[in-house]
Amino acid sequence: MLDILLLRKDLESAVARLETRKKPQAFLNVEAFQSLESERKGLQTRTEELQAQRNQLSKQVGMLMGKGDKDGAEAAKAQVAQIKAELETSATRLEQIQGELQTMLLAVPNLPHESVPVGSDESGNVEVRRWGTPKTFDFEPRDHVDVGTPLGLDFDMGVKLSGSRFTVMKGPIARLHRALAQFMLDLQTEAHGYTECYVPYAVNTDSLKGTGQLPKFEGDLFAAKKGGQDGEPVPDHAALYLIPTAEVPLTNFVRDQVVAEAELPIKLTAHSPCFRSEAGSYGRDTRGMIRQHQFDKVEMVQIVHPDKSYEALEEMTGHAEVVLQKLGLPYRVMSLCTGDMGFSAAKTYDLEVWLPGQSNYREISSVSNCEAFQSRRLQARFKNAQGKNELLHTLNGSGLAVGRCLVAVLENYQNADGSVTVPEALKSYLGGQTLLKP
Repeated sequence: MLDILLLRKDLESAVARLETRKKPQAFLNVEAFQSLESERKGLQTRTEELQAQRNQLSKQVGMLMGKGDKDGAEAAKAQVAQIKAELETSATRLEQIQGELQTMLLAVPNLPHESVPVGSDESGNVEVRRWGTPKTFDFEPRDHVDVGTPLGLDFDMGVKLSGSRFTVMKGPIARLHRALAQFMLDLQTEAHGYTECYVPYAVNTDSLKGTGQLPKFEGDLFAAKKGGQDGEPVPDHAALYLIPTAEVPLTNFVRDQVVAEAELPIKLTAHSPCFRSEAGSYGRDTRGMIRQHQFDKVEMVQIVHPDKSYEALEEMTGHAEVVLQKLGLPYRVMSLCTGDMGFSAAKTYDLEVWLPGQSNYREISSVSNCEAFQSRRLQARFKNAQGKNELLHTLNGSGLAVGRCLVAVLENYQNADGSVTVPEALKSYLGGQTLLKP
């Protein structure tokens, strides 16, 4: 959530930065905001005037009573009672205004950092660097569907059990998928210093509001319906949703907390399934595993001092890159433009891996600095050197998306006979196996 003081101080500048983002996501009803702010200021000014009058009249009551002027004292008391009633009405309206402003701000995305390239969509993203050279095949490379199906990828069974955009893995392919996740977890914990966590796969609405998925993006979530006691409906505040990413529970570790500065940075990782309805993606990536309703991811989260967050962004991007480097998968790093960034991000790097079956680079990780946007919603703070509470900065990133990494391994390590060579980094996770054969 944006700092309302920033909007009050320089609304025009903030709106100009928001307008560079993709609409209607960047919607802020400026007229409604200004109207509420004007009313709020008027009420607060009137409240201060009334409080001063009440204090003055209260003193007069004592003085008049001391002089024996009962009529004058009663008249003053009546005025005090009228002022009290007006103050109570004003306090109620002020609370309503604050609630309306809060609701309005919950729908407004983060402000892009000044270093983010301006653009309307993914065509405005800027390549930062590349690593590796795409392999030249002496045969026509196939996509992961054709390579993986003989190895245990079963799309028909996924449709039978759940519907479109669900996949079943069996045998060698299931073991390869598990090996990738284990390899990523070991790398992030042992080499990069993250603490491994196991988190709930269903979270409450407070958790999703804290990281920015609710209320604006409820359509992208899967609700986890549960029955009430004795047939009673479950109240809204008890609703649960399947996690769209482990970022949600991990970042919420610090919700309503004040941590010591000495505890920073907090570095957390978790392997979990992720559930996304993919609202608005109808017709996109319908073949294979690129865009699924359920997929696995090893998530990285850092919670840091505000002065360190952009240093942490570069570090986390490097932590995701190492996974691809150790697997020998060519990739490029893209700085997302203002129109392609996620709701909570101030700056994002995407890692895009080379897929020979598509002759294209495809996203396999996003690493974002949210600055204080999530912390303000979460009330996640630390006690600074001056002993004052200050908002933390939060970052999140994939380290990596396991299913898309599986796709990349299948396509980059495929052989003409239909087998897949096991990357060197994964051999120990597959019992020394060097080749997956149909």
